[in-house]
Amino acid sequence: MRAVRVTGGPETLAVADVAVPEPGPGEVLVEVHAVGVNQLERQVMAGARLGGEPAALPRTVGIDPVGVVVATGGGRADDLLGRRVAVKPNLPCGGCRFCREGREADCTDQTVLGVHRDGGAAEYTAVPARAVFPLPDGVPFPVAAAAVHSVPIALHMIRRGGGVRPGDAVLVTGATGALGCAALQVATALGARVIAGALEGEPTGELRDLGAEAVLSYGAQDVAGLPGAVRAHAPDGVRLVIDATGSGPLIEAALDALGWAGHAVFAAALPGAAVTVESRPFYARRLTLHGCAAADNADMRDGLALLAGGRVRPPVAAVHGLEQAGAAYAHAGRRDHLGKVVLQVRPEPGSRPEKERSCPPPWTTSA
Repeated sequence: MRAVRVTGGPETLAVADVAVPEPGPGEVLVEVHAVGVNQLERQVMAGARLGGEPAALPRTVGIDPVGVVVATGGGRADDLLGRRVAVKPNLPCGGCRFCREGREADCTDQTVLGVHRDGGAAEYTAVPARAVFPLPDGVPFPVAAAAVHSVPIALHMIRRGGGVRPGDAVLVTGATGALGCAALQVATALGARVIAGALEGEPTGELRDLGAEAVLSYGAQDVAGLPGAVRAHAPDGVRLVIDATGSGPLIEAALDALGWAGHAVFAAALPGAAVTVESRPFYARRLTLHGCAAADNADMRDGLALLAGGRVRPPVAAVHGLEQAGAAYAHAGRRDHLGKVVLQVRPEPGSRPEKERSCPPPWTTSA
């Protein structure tokens, strides 16, 4: 089968012929139709570590495939045979205290598909059955691939930050990326008033269409004016900050935009980034800062339900064929697009692989 393999840095990314994996006990074999292109994979290729351990190379990349279960390793996994499914990127151990409590995002022994084991940028991938979730009917595979990682994590970030109520003000920084777009849409679906923040020069024209009440721009080296700009729209500060950039200075500025007892949640970290917090106003205003790197199984189910109901519509920046993986990863590293870059392994009828799109095609839902 064809698979996107990496043997070293990003320059070693290539499509190669490898054996079709065989599902073991408790696993399923997924015929992959589409998979997202993620910044996490780009960081791993550049040598970043996850959980203290580097990726073992060579490796098939692809953390969030979607497709159809075509074989199983037996047992309860047989119930999934023939189902359209999405694969959860973070694979919980299933046995630690956090997994037993339904807090799979905090699993102490989780691994990541496409990093610690071969991933889904391939014609087939073998994954634990507990990591696959039924995919809503009527949602095209490329659209599902754009949602399966970002929408559940966005939902988890909101829940970790105490949730939102209708009318609450929320600031989303890094709003043009896949996670930022998802957070913007999920928070809007839950009734929040969302202020979207993006780097100067990034394409922000569609952010209001995705639900943003206001759109703010900041400089790469100048974020000091962000709190004041936010308070022009939310005088008492925002209830929640969702940061999808991992920029230390930007997170610090966003903390100053929080209102009383507000929460800030970040789900990225730039190399060497540091966040400095002045302790007195932080505790005096009852603020909380959370780190988030995964989603619970409940977030996965509920995120896919939002997708099925048409309440979120993740933008697809471009769809590339598997053979154009190098171009797809290069595209994902640029700042000139909104939303997710997707690899389409098996084209669907009427699809246009290797063509850029500003947003996904429409689909019929049963709202």
